[in-house]
Amino acid sequence: MSDDVVQAVRDRFDHRAPSYDGSAMHRDLAAAVAAFVDLDGVADVLDVATGTGLVLRALRERPGGADLRLVGVDVSAGMLAVAREHLPGADLREADARDLPLPDACVDLVTCVTGLHLIPGTPAVVAQWARVLRPAGRVVTATFASYDPAQHHREQPGSQPPYPQRHAEFATVEALDAQVAAAGLTVVRHGTWTDGHDVLLLAELARGAR
Repeated sequence: MSDDVVQAVRDRFDHRAPSYDGSAMHRDLAAAVAAFVDLDGVADVLDVATGTGLVLRALRERPGGADLRLVGVDVSAGMLAVAREHLPGADLREADARDLPLPDACVDLVTCVTGLHLIPGTPAVVAQWARVLRPAGRVVTATFASYDPAQHHREQPGSQPPYPQRHAEFATVEALDAQVAAAGLTVVRHGTWTDGHDVLLLAELARGAR
């Protein structure tokens, strides 16, 4: 079933790719995440479920961002095609988040923005984050604390997704902490962002005692 879900996600976002950047919510959230990120000591960034690369683009605009090595992975070739138009210098790969095509301890920062609820097998995904992070590395996520499906369906008529969206599993600090604990990660800093309809939990994860 998980492979069926991945294929359904791939098909849906291939279809959405040409219009995805037209959403003010997506653009503004990417900017908010980039502002939330602490870039101190960061040289190499991996964006999981990068889509059209909005988060990587926003990070590139931060002071010193032009010097970052940017890597993005996504299952949607269509979304990555758009990302490549805007990020010609980035390393963008079509790959499953549960099996990242990267060596151990190769990045300082992993980001995953509105992707966790779409990817089956959360323990495998988070284990991959821990594997590719350097010892002092950290993760920044954005997950839905409150989701307004009616608003999304107004923007995308007939767009009810053909796969489960597991928002509740990541909607609070406590829920997110429980999902990442097995990989040795914990929430060390968090905040919220809203576009007036949805509320997003922004969280920084790091290795550390609980």
